[in-house]
Amino acid sequence: MKSWAKMLKRWVWQWRGVLLAVPTATGFVLGMREVGLLQGLEWLAYDQMLQARPAEAPDQRVAIVGITDADLQRFGTTTLPDGVYAQAIERLKAMGPRAIGLDIYRDLPQEPGHASLVRLFNNTDYLVGIAKVRGETAADRVAAPPALAAKGQVGTNDFVVDADGKVRRVLIDTQDTENNKIYGLGLYLALLYLDPENIAPETVAAEPGAFQLKNAIFRRFRSHDGGYIRANDAGNQLLLNYRGGSGSFETVSLRDLVDGKLPTNWARDRVVLIGNISESGRDLFLTPYSGKPLELPQRMAGVEIHAHFTSEVIAAALDNRPLLTTWQEPIEWLWIVGWAAIGSTLAWLLRLPDSRRWIAIWGIGGSGGLVLLLWGICQGAMIQGLWVPFVPPLLSWLVGATMVALYLARTAGQIRNTFGRYLNNEVVANLLEDPEGLKMGGERRKITILTSDLRGFTATAERLPPERVIEIINLYLEAMADAITDFQGTIDEFMGDGILVLFGAPTTRSDDGKRAIACAIAMQQAMGGVNAKMREMGYQPLEMGIGINTGEVVVGNIGSYKRAKYGVVGAQVNLTYRIESYTIGGQILITESALEEAGGSDYVKIAATQQVQPKGVPEPITIYDVGGVGAPYHLTLERAQETYYPIAPLQFTAQPLDGKHVSSQAWAVALVELSTKGGWLKIQGAINPASKAPAPNPQALTKPLTNLKLNLAEASAPDTLPPGPENREVYVKVLPSPDRPDHVLVQFTSKSPALGQWLQSLGDRAQATASESNTTAPQA
Repeated sequence: MKSWAKMLKRWVWQWRGVLLAVPTATGFVLGMREVGLLQGLEWLAYDQMLQARPAEAPDQRVAIVGITDADLQRFGTTTLPDGVYAQAIERLKAMGPRAIGLDIYRDLPQEPGHASLVRLFNNTDYLVGIAKVRGETAADRVAAPPALAAKGQVGTNDFVVDADGKVRRVLIDTQDTENNKIYGLGLYLALLYLDPENIAPETVAAEPGAFQLKNAIFRRFRSHDGGYIRANDAGNQLLLNYRGGSGSFETVSLRDLVDGKLPTNWARDRVVLIGNISESGRDLFLTPYSGKPLELPQRMAGVEIHAHFTSEVIAAALDNRPLLTTWQEPIEWLWIVGWAAIGSTLAWLLRLPDSRRWIAIWGIGGSGGLVLLLWGICQGAMIQGLWVPFVPPLLSWLVGATMVALYLARTAGQIRNTFGRYLNNEVVANLLEDPEGLKMGGERRKITILTSDLRGFTATAERLPPERVIEIINLYLEAMADAITDFQGTIDEFMGDGILVLFGAPTTRSDDGKRAIACAIAMQQAMGGVNAKMREMGYQPLEMGIGINTGEVVVGNIGSYKRAKYGVVGAQVNLTYRIESYTIGGQILITESALEEAGGSDYVKIAATQQVQPKGVPEPITIYDVGGVGAPYHLTLERAQETYYPIAPLQFTAQPLDGKHVSSQAWAVALVELSTKGGWLKIQGAINPASKAPAPNPQALTKPLTNLKLNLAEASAPDTLPPGPENREVYVKVLPSPDRPDHVLVQFTSKSPALGQWLQSLGDRAQATASESNTTAPQA
C-alpha cells in the first residue's frame, strides 16, 4: 500500500504542471464560452468549415425563377401585377412540376390579373404561398394570400438571423398568432416533392419535436447546440446545411418563363420557387458563404435560402445526405478538456531537453501542426455533417500551454534561488527530476571532455570597445551553443571566448564519444556563418581550436550551499586544455582515449598524428588531427590547401612562449614565403642574450606546436602601419613540416588588424605575381 502511495505521489509530482493547468484552462474556456465571448469566433470557424467542404453538384430537383431588375424594367413597374405571376404559374403548370413555391407576398390584390391569380390558387394543389408569421407587432407580420390560406397551402418565409446578421438556421415549423402550426416554406415544398415517393413525416417517440423522413431524422435545434450560447430556439428550428454559395441552383429569369423561352419540360418533376433576386427587392441575406475574410460580403436571395432548405430535406430523405448535427454538451466538454490536456502535456514535456526532438519527429509538429490537426478533425467531421467545436479546444490548448508556462515562470524564482549556480538546462532539468541531485559532492565517472578557444581573439578584443567585444562573443557563443545542443552536449562553462563541454555528464549515453567529435566538426563548420557576420560587421574572421579527451573525472556539485556549480575536476580536464592549446585555427585534436571511445579509425577519419608531451604528463602521448567522422553523422572538416608565395624578406625578432610567458631568448628571422594563414621563416641567428642568460636553444624555435611571438623590425614596417609596438606584433605556432634547413613553417594565431591587412595585401600581390609568371612562362 505504501509503495502504491509513493508511486502515486511521485506521479503527481512529475505531472504537477499538467494537473494544475488542465482544470484551470478548461474552466477558463468554458467560462468564456458560457458568457458568449467565443460565440462569434465559433460562428466564423463554422462558416469557414462550410466553405472548405468539397463542392457539391447542383440539385436538379430544385430550380428558381428569379425576378431581376431587368425583369422589372421589362414589365415597366417596381411591383409586378398579379397577372404576370398568373402567366408564370400557368406556364410552369404546363411543364409538370411537383411543387411550386411563390415566395412573393400576395395578401392584397395587385391589379390587373388578380382574378386569374386567385383562380390558379384555387385550382393548384401543389402551389404554396408565404406568410410572415413572426413579429412583435402586426406591422411586422404579413398575411398569406387568402385563397391559399383557406386551403392551408401556406409556408412561413421567416428566417432566423444570428447576431452577426447571417442565416444559419431555418424554421421547420412555427405557430401563428392563433397557435396554428405552419411549416417552413422549404419543408412544405420538399414534402410535396416526396409525396409521390410515399415518404411522409413520422414522429420520433424518443425525441419530442423531432420527425423522420425515411432514414433521416430531423432533430430540433436547441439553444446551446454547437457554438450557440442561449440562442432563441423558439419554434422548431434546424441548422441549414447549405449546398454552397449563391448560384447553387439553376436559376432562370421571370421574363424568359413568361415569354415562353424555356424548354417545355424544364420544370418536369421539379420543385420550382418563384422569388425576388434583384438588388432593389431587398430580399437579400448574409449566409455562411457570404464572402471570405477580407472580402466584401455577398448576400444570398431569400428564395435561394428556401431552395437550400428544400434541397436539404429531399436529399436527406432520398440520398442519405447528412444533416448538420452537434455533440451533446458533456461530449463537447470532454473534447475541450482533451485539448487542454494536449497543450498542457506538450508544454510540460518541452521543458525536458530530450523531448523536443522526439515530439517533432512524431509529427505533433508544434503550434502549426496542432492547429492543422485540430482543423482537419473538425473539417472532416463537418463533411460528415457533424459540427465539432474548433475555437474552444484551440483556446483550451493555448491556455493550457500558457498555464504551464506561467507555472514554470512562477516557480522560476525558486528554481533560480536553488539552481542559479547551474549554467546548463540539462543539468537543471536532471537535478529537478532527481531528489538526490541537490546534494553537494560528486562521483567518479568516465566522460568525454571538449574544450574550445578562439585563436588570437585577445589581441582583437584589446582594440575594441567592451560593448563590441561582448557583441562578438555573444555571436560566437550563440552559434556554438546551437551546435552543442544539437549533439546533446552539456555546456559546463563559458570562459571568455572558451567553452567547456561535457559528454557523459550529467546524463550518460552510449555514443558520448562519437557525438563529441561530431559536435566539434559541427562547431568548426558553424564558424563559417560566424565569420560571414563578422565580415558584415567589418571585423577580421575568427578561428577556433578544439581539444577532446576521454577519461575518468569527478562530476557533481562543487562549492558550498551558498554558492555552487555543477562541474568536473581531475587531471583529465587539465589534459584536455593542454591538448586544445596545441591546436591551430580550424583544427580538432583528440587523445588516443577519445579516439578509442568514439570507435577508433572506423569512425574517425584521421588527418595526421603526432607525439607531444604536455606539461605534467610523464611520458609523451599521441594526439590525432581529426579530418571527419563516419556514420551516422558523415561530417567532414574541410581545409583549404595552403600555397606559399615568395615575398621580399620581412625582418622579425622571434621569441618562444611558455604559456603566457615570453622567453628572454630571441632570434632574428625573416618571413620569406607567405600564405593566407602563415608562412616560412628563415632563421638568421640568435640575438645575443643579456649577460649571465643561458645561450639560446635552437629547439625552442623549431619544435612543432611551439608558440612564438614575432616583432616586425622597424626597417621592414610600412609607413601605413600605425605607430606603437602592439601594431607590429604577430603570434604564430610552429607546424610540423618537411625538413628544410634553417627554415621553420608557422601559422598565424594572432596579429593586429592593421598588420594583418598589410600582410594580406602582400600575400595577394605575391599570388598575383606568381600567377602572371605561370601565364607568361615559355612552353617547353
